[in-house]
Amino acid sequence: MYRQILVPVSEPAEVEPLIRFAAMLLDPDGEIRVLHIIPTTTLPEVTREWRASVNLVVPAHEAAAALDVRVDPEVRASTDVPGEILESAESHAVDAILMTLRGDKRSRNPFVGHTASGILHHAHADVLILNRLALTAGRVPRVLLPSFRPTPLPRAMQVAEEIAVHNEGATVTTIALGPRGPGEPDDVPDREERTARGVPVTHKRSWIAGSFVRRGRFPSVILQAAQRERFGLLLVSEEGDLAGGALLTRPFLEDLFRAAPCPVLALRS
Repeated sequence: MYRQILVPVSEPAEVEPLIRFAAMLLDPDGEIRVLHIIPTTTLPEVTREWRASVNLVVPAHEAAAALDVRVDPEVRASTDVPGEILESAESHAVDAILMTLRGDKRSRNPFVGHTASGILHHAHADVLILNRLALTAGRVPRVLLPSFRPTPLPRAMQVAEEIAVHNEGATVTTIALGPRGPGEPDDVPDREERTARGVPVTHKRSWIAGSFVRRGRFPSVILQAAQRERFGLLLVSEEGDLAGGALLTRPFLEDLFRAAPCPVLALRS
């Protein structure tokens, strides 16, 4: 699906899981670029952190060998972490950036100071953000794709299908979320089909109360719909919310990732 994926990492524990997830979305002849940013330019600290970066580079090579994929690790030093990630993405013309929603370790709030906002707003490539539970998840039996549109965006369906293909036997369930319009029936029958690659897809409709729309409680809407389904990965995509604004904002991701008791992948394409 993607020819080249940039994977920013900050700690050794996330290297192998992020490479493993990226490998599901990689073209057969594609490459994963692992990027570690040392967030300082002061010489003593840079020297110390540069030596410690071997703890990220070595796992990257080991994961590449285990998964039989091409991985190119890189270490840079910069005080502008989002800017350095964007510069690397542009200079290498990557198709996607896969990362976690990391925060500032100096704050008790794990979401303060995270780099995702700048990446989401300015990256020309697709941006995929995983929550921490997605890093520890094993096989994905089903991908759940909620949408505030009648049908999910094509790119979101493509990502869901790719993940299902790499988890043999996995299925995809889409849920169209929205308030009931005048004359619309209480129950809408499910619709089932198969993709061109043979992945079973079930399309469902779920009505939501107008109060949820007015209050902008979209993470709650999505998680309530997810509670009624059995799935292994929740995939949300940038498609605009019911009020016409952007869905994958920093507050939305913070609320969704904080409350979600399940693996989550957010896609902005």
